[in-house]
Amino acid sequence: MDSTHRLVPLFTSQQIASRISELAAEIKRDYHDRCPLMLGVLKGSFVFLADLVRQLDFPVELDFIRVASYGAGQETSGRVKLLSEPVAAVEGRHVLLVEDIVDSGITTDFINGWLKAKGTASVKLCALLDKPSRRRREVGVDYRGFVVPDRFVVGYGLDMDEKYRNLPGISVLNGE
Repeated sequence: MDSTHRLVPLFTSQQIASRISELAAEIKRDYHDRCPLMLGVLKGSFVFLADLVRQLDFPVELDFIRVASYGAGQETSGRVKLLSEPVAAVEGRHVLLVEDIVDSGITTDFINGWLKAKGTASVKLCALLDKPSRRRREVGVDYRGFVVPDRFVVGYGLDMDEKYRNLPGISVLNGE
């Protein structure tokens, strides 16, 4: 680990696992008869999506979308670039967008608009973390894991310049 960054635990792997079980129960209730397309936003959502989908006991399809808005910093650039579209057809599908964190809302708003323009039947959002204090675009989070303070968080798929994704829990970077 880079010694210039101090990490202060925010959520343990046990707390995350417990909350994911609760989210999965909500998703089962709403999607058990729809075979949704669960669309993970890369790279950050991959750990969360893997744990979430293993809790679901009904047919789902998985795919990914990759966008960029951060680069190497801790602040969004405000511009979103689509790097990779899903392979699966989204037209007419019930899409459950799976995000690691909703922060400014800019990226999520961009993806929602892109999906709606492609003719989805519905789009709902499942986010492990929600940071409403940083919103610049209003987006609704239908399935929310945790609300987090206005601090930079890493771990459990979330990174800072591609580091810390492998941590089993979620921590505040630099102990902010």
